[in-house]
Amino acid sequence: MSEDAWFVLPVHPARLLLRAGTVAIAQRPDETTENGSPEEAVAWHTPRMDAREETMAGGALTREERRAAEAVDGERLFAVLADLIAIESVANRETPGQERVAEEMGAIGLETDVWEIDFERLRRHPAYTADVDRHEGLGVVGSIGRGEGRTLILNGHIDVVPAGEVERWTHPPFTLNRRGGRLFGRGVVDMKGQLCSALAAARALRDAGIEPEDALQVQSVIGEEDGGSGMLATIERGHTGDGAIVVEPTGFVIAPAQAGALSFRLTVPGLAAHGAMREEGVDPVEKFIPIFRRLRALEAERNRDVADPLFRGEALPYALTMGRLRAGIWPSTVAESLVVEGRYGVAPGEDLAGARRKLEDAVAEAASGDAWLRDHPPAVEWVGAQFAAARTDARDPVVGALAGAARSIGGTEPRVGGVRYGADMRLLVNHGHVPTVLFGPGDVREAHRPDESVHATDLVELARILAVTAIRFCRMHG
Repeated sequence: MSEDAWFVLPVHPARLLLRAGTVAIAQRPDETTENGSPEEAVAWHTPRMDAREETMAGGALTREERRAAEAVDGERLFAVLADLIAIESVANRETPGQERVAEEMGAIGLETDVWEIDFERLRRHPAYTADVDRHEGLGVVGSIGRGEGRTLILNGHIDVVPAGEVERWTHPPFTLNRRGGRLFGRGVVDMKGQLCSALAAARALRDAGIEPEDALQVQSVIGEEDGGSGMLATIERGHTGDGAIVVEPTGFVIAPAQAGALSFRLTVPGLAAHGAMREEGVDPVEKFIPIFRRLRALEAERNRDVADPLFRGEALPYALTMGRLRAGIWPSTVAESLVVEGRYGVAPGEDLAGARRKLEDAVAEAASGDAWLRDHPPAVEWVGAQFAAARTDARDPVVGALAGAARSIGGTEPRVGGVRYGADMRLLVNHGHVPTVLFGPGDVREAHRPDESVHATDLVELARILAVTAIRFCRMHG
């Protein structure tokens, strides 16, 4: 095919235009720019390696590493991503997405393990937790190499949170779109984009003719957003290793530590009465106010003078969020109770039982100052997702291999820090006993909101970093 030849890969309702060495997303005819004119397709060149990248502080790229980095196929990466964005893989509906990932693994030439997760059995595992009632799903793992030494895992999740109110999106959330150099769509940053980068890294190794004596796994898991059931099932299947990179959106920060997040439900009792006779009832909304203030004070106490250097400088590394509140059954009735559901941040290494007790004691302390609540104490329940914190030694080989590759490809010293959100890292570290880091492009603030986006070229850079990391961590020859 000539340099200027174009072909179209249909991706309904958008189109992905591919050209040798370039990639572009074309708008649908009815999509316009902010000034109202049809937006022209802009070609994204897969950035070529330059001579500067051979002599970075991470060590000169070997001939094999350079060949693998240059073999990253940006066109294919974006094409697979367009397919995955078009699949609305919310909780309990991830199977089509997993099937598409397995198809791509097969096309790459990976040895692929696809299995139905036995949720009846998995629910009996002490580490099982879920915010939704899970009843079906696939596990998908692709591997290359003889497995004679170390195994490196590249892990990403296929599930996404719901799009919410679609009218708040500039473009349809389940269509891959672009504006300038950014890609938009539900899951592009959390984390289908990075999962496609991991697949692209494996493809690059194959295309460059580089074979590992050790083993490289690409894991696609479900259920990360609601508790990590897919990751737990993958570990229980026996897919573990000697190092893992979970491709979360860390802004290319290497994160060997993640805070935890424990979901809770708080019920404040009241006494129902006719709205016209409000004084004869007990309003739980009013009773919740001092509890709310005490929980805000608890949050401040837990985030004051943070000693962990990986979290120092964060305003609220261990946030306490009350995200959902409901009370009452009728507008003209004093509510019988108020229910608050939230998440409670915990630090790496913190005893979870002790952390839970601090929140329970704070609620009890606030209630002790009210005569009604002393006789009708609020109840705290620990329900849904219970994301423990996790930490990997910053001197572990997986950290060193990744940091060196990031320096060699990116040209700058990667920052090392902790992340304040829960992730599947905790299961790999705490139950799979796999040294694990979080690493990938994008800002987590772009996730779980309308117009989720990521820089397109960052996904290509991630694929190159992962390919070089795999060569350095595993014994690979070509």
